[in-house]
Amino acid sequence: MSPVPALTDRSTKDMHFVNSVPIPVLPTIPILHININASRAFILIFVNNWNFNGGAGIEGANCTKVMKVLVVEDDEKLLAFVESGLKAEGFALDTSDHGDEAYALATTRSYDAIVLDIMLPGRDGLSILRNLRDKGIETPVIILTARGSLNERLDGLNLGADDYMAKPFYVEELAARLRVVARRAGDLSKSILSNGDLSLNLLTREARVGDVRIELTAREFALLTYLVRSPGRVYSRAQICEHVWNYHFDPATNIVDVYIQKLRKKLDVGGSGSIIETVRGVGYRARRDPT
Repeated sequence: MSPVPALTDRSTKDMHFVNSVPIPVLPTIPILHININASRAFILIFVNNWNFNGGAGIEGANCTKVMKVLVVEDDEKLLAFVESGLKAEGFALDTSDHGDEAYALATTRSYDAIVLDIMLPGRDGLSILRNLRDKGIETPVIILTARGSLNERLDGLNLGADDYMAKPFYVEELAARLRVVARRAGDLSKSILSNGDLSLNLLTREARVGDVRIELTAREFALLTYLVRSPGRVYSRAQICEHVWNYHFDPATNIVDVYIQKLRKKLDVGGSGSIIETVRGVGYRARRDPT
């Protein structure tokens, strides 16, 4: 191993020492982890919300987006433990020890996941979770519960939590579970159809206009999904009837028109106008997404 060159014009307080080897601290880049291995120096840095794993002697660089997580816990020691551990695992964090503050953060900022304790000052964790889901905020949530608290776990899962951790726990396991729920949420996002303020969840078969949940029958949901999948494309009544009702269109029936009227009435929230347009003499189409 080559000898370490003499260091000048820099005091030792600006150095990290690893295995007695002084490493200068980069003033504008927070260093999370340094590992000295033989003649190579590997440095994991955090810049602009991205991880870059690189260094001298490495062929190429591996770049992945950093997960942004909100951790809500009123136990000061546990919060510090989780914060330190998750940062070491490469997560970017916001933290809160109060339910009201946590709810404000969760509804005004974008997170890849939320770690949420149940017993909190102000709003409790279950109240936060319930209100997030009622507002249509589907950020993955892992709830923290006391060991053996079956009712808490069931309440949280029934309200829309994605996973739970019983205290005490290993922070490495929490990190792994966060990555799992984030990947799962990424897969689920592919099952959401949207057009303007309208969103259709193909897995839960839930329709929303903005924050308002729209109650649809199975047939209404199937009809709306059929149109929204191809905005701007005109479908004849025969095409709609064969796809949604699975039988050949009878010119004497007005069933398609009746269902279109029902959908328009349900979707016209606040007088915003219907997403479904009539093309005279041809059929119906979903308007093109204005966004």
